[in-house]
Amino acid sequence: MTQEYAATDFAERGQLNSVQLNVVTLVDMEKAAATKSLDGCLYMMDNSVGGVGQGGDHLETICKQGQVINWIIRPIDMHRRADGTWPPMPKINNLVFLDVEKGDEDDVAERRIMTELKVYGGPDRMRDEYTAVYYYWAGAVLSDAKPGVYRYRFVLELEKEHGTDKLYLNSVRYPALRVLPV
Repeated sequence: MTQEYAATDFAERGQLNSVQLNVVTLVDMEKAAATKSLDGCLYMMDNSVGGVGQGGDHLETICKQGQVINWIIRPIDMHRRADGTWPPMPKINNLVFLDVEKGDEDDVAERRIMTELKVYGGPDRMRDEYTAVYYYWAGAVLSDAKPGVYRYRFVLELEKEHGTDKLYLNSVRYPALRVLPV
């Protein structure tokens, strides 16, 4: 049974964040690199009202048409090491929205629901010996996006411990946006 929501349904639980939402994903880099998989390596949280799946890898974020969403990603171990180096970092290479209407969640959606915000806010600071950074992907839900649930797949780029090679992995389970009408 699918339950339908409207933005007004959440009045008793507090105001929906009207400007931006943040989806923070922590990655167990050591396990992901060892298994060459993201299965059991992603821990997602957001600041939406009424979302489900907090702390797991299949988070459902409640959002509104036109809302900005920031996907922030970082490793679980974010502290500088004793030798002064930083741990390997994850980066969101892409978010791929899936076409669940066809019944096959592996098919890429034919219509867009987001506009990617390439330059958003100030430029990222480059990591140096004194400053840790994290990567993010930002987008705005189209104002005419049809209300409903939109599953997506992460394509992550993981730095390896040594060398310049990168590891590219797709999320195994699919988190989602639940778009509410305004």
